[in-house]
Amino acid sequence: MPGPKKLTTTRIGIILGSASDIPVVQKGISVLDELCIQYEIAIASAHRTPDDVSNYAKKAKKRGIEVIIAVAGLSAALPGVVAASTSLPVIGVPVKGGALDGLDALLSIAQMPPGVPVATVGLNSVKNSCLLALRIIAVHDKSLSRRLTTWNTKQSLKVIASREKLSELPAAPDEAYK
Repeated sequence: MPGPKKLTTTRIGIILGSASDIPVVQKGISVLDELCIQYEIAIASAHRTPDDVSNYAKKAKKRGIEVIIAVAGLSAALPGVVAASTSLPVIGVPVKGGALDGLDALLSIAQMPPGVPVATVGLNSVKNSCLLALRIIAVHDKSLSRRLTTWNTKQSLKVIASREKLSELPAAPDEAYK
């Protein structure tokens, strides 16, 4: 049975502070493809091309974007600049790297001033940012909500199936989980 048809409207915008963040994003976006949600990826720097960042954020809603994911390392100003320029939900993804190995990026994104909300996920957690974006959209999209429920069930079944790998170890009995 074929999966759901991919929508032609781009619903999630993913903006990177630099091309060096591409490998981080590539590891997490598979869930968007799996759940047939259209997305786009942009590169704009809060420091080097601030007008591009602001324009992207300001025009996103009109173009059909419902959630923006902003991926940035080091000072990680990008998510805040995006959030200051739009009323859309913004999810910040801090990228590991630099002298503090991403802690500076995490704190920069998590410590936004009042009135500039940015949801924050863990370091390099693009997959979680995508899942959070999908959950936000699913609040008003019943079809996506059903697909997410099915996806979550499949994830649970994978964990349950993985218990078979304990065959040579003293595994907890099945009734321990019920």
